[in-house]
Amino acid sequence: MLSDRIQALADALFMPWVVTVLLGAGLFLTLRLRFVQVRRFREAWRTVVRRQCSEGSGVLTPFQAFTTALAASIGTGNIAGVATAIVSGGPGALFWIWVYGFLAMAIKFGEAVLGITFREARGSVVLSGPMYYLRDGLGSPLLAWIFALVAAVAALPPTPFTQPNSMALVLNSVVGIPKIASGITIAVLTWLVIIGGITSIGRAAEKLSPLKVALYLVGGLIVIVSNASRIPAVFALIFERAFSMQAAAGGGLGILIAMRYGIARGIYANEAGYGTAAVAYGTARSAQPAQQGLNAVIEVFIVSFVTSTISALTILLTGVWESGLTSTAAVAAGFNAAIPVAGGYVVAFCAFLFGYTTLIGWAYYGEQFFEYILGRRVTIPYRWIYCLLIPFGAVSKVATVWAWGDLMNALQVFPNLIGVVGLSAIVAQVSRQSLRTPGPGPGSGIRDPGSGIRGPDDSRIRDSGIRDSR
Repeated sequence: MLSDRIQALADALFMPWVVTVLLGAGLFLTLRLRFVQVRRFREAWRTVVRRQCSEGSGVLTPFQAFTTALAASIGTGNIAGVATAIVSGGPGALFWIWVYGFLAMAIKFGEAVLGITFREARGSVVLSGPMYYLRDGLGSPLLAWIFALVAAVAALPPTPFTQPNSMALVLNSVVGIPKIASGITIAVLTWLVIIGGITSIGRAAEKLSPLKVALYLVGGLIVIVSNASRIPAVFALIFERAFSMQAAAGGGLGILIAMRYGIARGIYANEAGYGTAAVAYGTARSAQPAQQGLNAVIEVFIVSFVTSTISALTILLTGVWESGLTSTAAVAAGFNAAIPVAGGYVVAFCAFLFGYTTLIGWAYYGEQFFEYILGRRVTIPYRWIYCLLIPFGAVSKVATVWAWGDLMNALQVFPNLIGVVGLSAIVAQVSRQSLRTPGPGPGSGIRDPGSGIRGPDDSRIRDSGIRDSR
């Protein structure tokens, strides 16, 4: 079958090439940025909670940019994908999800910093993404165009087919809603948001992202607390299987199987390396690249250490991982074990919210990629085509589309990371900058007494290689 061939190609590219490149880049950036994800972790939380510094060019507040990135990255992969990793790779897969999540924080910090540093912001129009730091920072228009093309094909048609398909499946199996009815409803709801552009998407994400995380967190904590006596044994099993040298089902050592599924699903869950963070954070109405980088650190933490961990612990603590169930069904069974009947509905509603917010977030990503290639004239037609494809995705068999999306996502990692690593000197400089709450008058932006960067209004900011087009 065509889908099997494409998936085999994607898997061959992903393991070991994409995984090796991402782990290598994550380790390199972690060291070069002097463990920014640890050193400035508390500051990162304060930056998100206080929603500080909403000044400078851009269209979204920094918090809206953060929630838009969170909306797109927390998708069905955090439920279905993580469950599949545990069922197929064993409990040790969760440890490797954490390992990659730690390194991914440095990658996303770099993407967010470069996204806001190399962007074109003109009033209500903001153009951002890896294309701009590949073209203007790295000086490679060809690499920028290649990235935009591959990323555009990864967004359309895969996203409006795969996400609605998963959402319609959950609604049909749990609530009994016909798939075509779900598809039409999802299309209308998506159109109502994305037709208004990034400001409309930002407002929706600002409300829905905290809601979906909070709801899933509360449900997950109920399951975890209900099985508190098993927590020590499960954590012991996680670490034991993460480094097991015994043969595992399907061939290979247990440690290799756990690494394969844990890292692969961890990448899919937090999207670090895809370059999407540069698109989202580049829209922020901020003159502080460091602020957006710190927000990105928290985004990865929430994805890899909160929602993904909840999905994994739910099926591990309840024993569902050995039941034969997989994907969303496994997580729903785990929730039902602690919250009879209602648990399945919680998972179904969360899966809908996760899929919907991913749908609207990736709509903007794809728009930016297509716009870079074809110009502003493609924007409105793209939004309509995107929504019109959703009902077809809800009722179709999408194995080939899933496989195609996996292949394109894998391919877009390479040019993006060339840019992030190649411009890591700029990222390292920003990682040393301190933030302060903006006040009246000039010079209220970035300040670092030793870096030579005085603030967004100081001409020396361009001498540093950091720019913010206005």
